[in-house]
Amino acid sequence: MSVIGVAREAYEAALPALSASLVGGLIAGVVLGGMEAELRAVPGLLVAVPALLATRGNVYGSLGARLSTGLHQGLIEPYVDAGDPRLRGAAAAALVNGLLACAVAAVAVFLILTALGDTVAPLSTLVAISLLSGLLSGIALTAVVVVVVFTGYRRGHDPDSLVGPVVTTTGDVFGVAFLLLSVRLVLAAGGGG
Repeated sequence: MSVIGVAREAYEAALPALSASLVGGLIAGVVLGGMEAELRAVPGLLVAVPALLATRGNVYGSLGARLSTGLHQGLIEPYVDAGDPRLRGAAAAALVNGLLACAVAAVAVFLILTALGDTVAPLSTLVAISLLSGLLSGIALTAVVVVVVFTGYRRGHDPDSLVGPVVTTTGDVFGVAFLLLSVRLVLAAGGGG
């Protein structure tokens, strides 16, 4: 196959996922733009948003890559088996890594803004919001990644071509949506002060 043929094939395989990524990013931006009241109620949260969203992409992109590699190497069967220790281990590691990264991001935002003399929400509020949104979006992203990787593989697609755009899109959409929900839940529980 020629270089142009390979490039065309890769482009055709990735175009739907990249298009979905574009639309998902716009949706996430609209939701974030509508969070003005919540962002004012939790000073410093806006600083944490890029780190929290990047964490989703990095952690769950790695999960997708591990699953894809396992499928390509024949270490994982191409059908979802919740009892498979490799699948459970990879999913659990991603969730734990995601939560750890969320906590670290919240603490870093608090420390940096405090050192700069900026107004910042209490550390407990930032950590609670970060962990709750990380848990909710982590569960959703794990499900999406597993379904996309296994379904794509069984349909003859290279899951590596699908994971990046899908994780980016769902990470942004779920990340912002669950961040909004988490802010509202934490503030309603009295975590705003």
